[in-house]
Amino acid sequence: MKSDDVKIEPENFEQEMTTIWSFKDRGDWATHNPSYRGNWSPYIPRNLLLRYSKEKDLVLDQFVGGGTTLVEAKLLNRNCIGIDINPNAIKTCKKAISFNMHKTGKVTLIKGNAQKLDSIKDKSIDFICTHPPYANIINYSNGIKNDLSLLKVKDFIEAMKPVATESYRVLKDDKYCAILIGDTRKKGRVVPLGFGIMKVFLNAGFKLKEIIIKEQHNCKATGFWKSSSIKFNFLLLAHEYLFVFVKDKESKMKQNRNSRYSVIDNKTGETCSLDELMIAKLV
Repeated sequence: MKSDDVKIEPENFEQEMTTIWSFKDRGDWATHNPSYRGNWSPYIPRNLLLRYSKEKDLVLDQFVGGGTTLVEAKLLNRNCIGIDINPNAIKTCKKAISFNMHKTGKVTLIKGNAQKLDSIKDKSIDFICTHPPYANIINYSNGIKNDLSLLKVKDFIEAMKPVATESYRVLKDDKYCAILIGDTRKKGRVVPLGFGIMKVFLNAGFKLKEIIIKEQHNCKATGFWKSSSIKFNFLLLAHEYLFVFVKDKESKMKQNRNSRYSVIDNKTGETCSLDELMIAKLV
């Protein structure tokens, strides 16, 4: 696809200025395609890339999926690494980034595991912009090893711990990591998956920069679910959390000092570090 064929940006675009984001339009510019189930609106990475990165920066999306982040990074002249464990996602991404322009970022695609970013050096990434699966709400494969979309919530949160650790390792000091994650519901009760993932990244050493509430507009709220919500008295989940973390070098040093001391949690009776106790009280 030639540059003349590419509509490079949305019409009348304005950057978001509050912590409430809502995009009814799924985006019809460039090669964006809403058919990839569970992908995020291109308005999200566009806003994030413009706010937390600059041209020629190196951006990472380790759950690249349909390639929305890659397309926006290329359009905005950011270099980008896209990683996914599913080869079908890699094929979809190759097609999505096939357009040419006079001034674009370089895109590198890697079939790999977000839990082990062996191909990426320490402190080499300027910005992480990613949208992981929400545990097993949507299965993206039929049994690929280490596919996190096949895991139940508890196992998924545990599997995200090395993802957070690797994210911290590859990100440069004082740079940002943005993650979109939503909650789920089990037996009529909300399962706070979003806050679980927030805690995982705080435990990895990140500090919290922003909590953005992103409204959902394209959920499959069929008549069945609407009637069930009334019958069984529960609300339909229509929001997601967009967490923006920062790798604060000074805060990490303080955390390491605190971690040398152990305390007893009065509620659980378990031994934990000071920083773990503070995080537990926070969430």
